[in-house]
Amino acid sequence: MTMNQNITKSDFPTNLAKPAQRALAAAGFVRLEQFTELSEAEVLKLHGMGPKATEQIRQALAVKGLSYGNGS
Repeated sequence: MTMNQNITKSDFPTNLAKPAQRALAAAGFVRLEQFTELSEAEVLKLHGMGPKATEQIRQALAVKGLSYGNGS
């Protein structure tokens, strides 16, 4: 058994850039459903997240019938 078997696999787009992946991991994001609680503007504020990454997240959410939230 390897250590990697205990790591929760995210459901983010596989083509999401590494800086965006690191930004999301550092902020504690591992599931697309978490973005339904945040506005796209809030996600863009994360260092490493840009328009392309937020669009990829938006498209992945849409496939699941979800969307960015209104934020808090």
